[in-house]
Amino acid sequence: MPTLTINGMTVEVPQGTSILNAAKEVGVEIPHYCYHPKLSVAGNCRMCLVEVEKFPKLQTACSTTVSDGMVVRTDTEKVRKAVTGVLELMLIHHPIDCPICDQAGECGLQNYYMKFGLHKSRYSLEDKVHKKKVQDIGGQIVLDAERCILCSRCVRFLTEVTGTQELHFFHRGDHSEISIFPGKPLANDYTGNLADICPVGALTSKDFRFKCRVWFLKMFDSICTGCSNGCNVDVHYKGDVLYRLKPRWNDAVNQAWMCDFGRLTYKGMNEARLLTPFVREEGARKVAAWGSLLPDVAFRLKAAAQKGGPDRVAVIASPQSSNEELYLLRRLATELLGTKSFAFSHRVAGDGFADDFLIQADKNPNSLGARLLGIPDGAAFDALVSKIAGGGIDALLVFGNVVGTLSEEEAAALLAKVPFVVQVGTNEGPVSKAATAVLPSASVAERAGTFTNHAGRVQRFRSGFPARGKAKDPIEILVTLGNRLGAGWTFAGEASVFKAIAETEAPFAGMSYDSIGMFGQEIAK
Repeated sequence: MPTLTINGMTVEVPQGTSILNAAKEVGVEIPHYCYHPKLSVAGNCRMCLVEVEKFPKLQTACSTTVSDGMVVRTDTEKVRKAVTGVLELMLIHHPIDCPICDQAGECGLQNYYMKFGLHKSRYSLEDKVHKKKVQDIGGQIVLDAERCILCSRCVRFLTEVTGTQELHFFHRGDHSEISIFPGKPLANDYTGNLADICPVGALTSKDFRFKCRVWFLKMFDSICTGCSNGCNVDVHYKGDVLYRLKPRWNDAVNQAWMCDFGRLTYKGMNEARLLTPFVREEGARKVAAWGSLLPDVAFRLKAAAQKGGPDRVAVIASPQSSNEELYLLRRLATELLGTKSFAFSHRVAGDGFADDFLIQADKNPNSLGARLLGIPDGAAFDALVSKIAGGGIDALLVFGNVVGTLSEEEAAALLAKVPFVVQVGTNEGPVSKAATAVLPSASVAERAGTFTNHAGRVQRFRSGFPARGKAKDPIEILVTLGNRLGAGWTFAGEASVFKAIAETEAPFAGMSYDSIGMFGQEIAK
């Protein structure tokens, strides 16, 4: 491996490494706009110029590979003067939109101006070239051509990643701009990534525009629940309100991207939330207290099992639940209630809603986890639905907000066949409208645990803030119900439950909550 010196620091890197990436290894930031690790090298922004000993002129760090003995300087007066000059050229026609631009606070142009610019423009406002602003170009994106610095990231993304090639360069010189052909808007499922990779405010998200200044937002890492791929995401929030999801890098799962559908799943964590436990008496909702409702639910489930037999009590699990929740729910159903009327409602959207990149047909984050934990679906779930429809169930515990692919009317008609229905869920829906008792649970942003994606990678999601209203962590709900049914469980949070899973469930053997880490861990094959 070649060894080189950067600003007096020696570093050894693999053959083929660029100067820009070698500099990162020793903590040296080289400014750049056009370079992106997941896209081809363009070398057109010229911001990454560096001085290399024995080279006659400055080199672009993104496109110059290292060689043994190379001596690089990124902090000389010659480099600084060149970078300042490049930045000035970029700013000649750039609008002074910062106060109204959504990119303010996370803008590469802003940041580098403060570091390398701080100059007065030598161009008058009257001489600036103006271009089209606020253009709806399809998908989730609004284009402001005047803010564009022509780095070509977006063009390369649509050529190399999606293969759809909707954006192109038009015109020449000062009048160059990116745009779509007339009548050919963005037509792929990954348009939101354009806003992520745009280093300035030229491509912004329709969904996030003008909602919140980024410096008011906090962030935590999580997993997208939109399908079984389990894309890694950063959740951006203020208070207890989520504002956006952005992809978090994980080369084993989603690289640096996510789909447009998954990007909007945060809305379900904000809207139509179940925030207070309640019971339904004579058709009307009545707010209940956790302290009395949980013991009552446990008593009625146990009484139904004793009166009509365990199989007259049914439990429907949700593949939206974590491995820890499913493990406890399985034990509650099979060990404590003794029922065989137990399955999970597996919703598959169909091959038309999948692709060969990230999007999976299974629109649940943890279907494989449920199966690995011994919870049946498919024919078992269909049989359970038929049993409920035939009046063969006296008490039903439903985890989640829906019943398979049943419509609201179908679910209402089905659940009306059961005298006692309990829901543990996050959102209003067909189940909450039909339930006898509702136990509101924390959303995926308010609790922690693990999902197992379609490829068998166990990944952690984290809690960003306390549950809204009076909602509780599903693990706490299950442990309380289990102990009311005589379990004697001493679990205290998701880590202790996962420890039990690793000790008793073969696919998870050898794992620990800590070993899963930021990027997940594959199950035992």
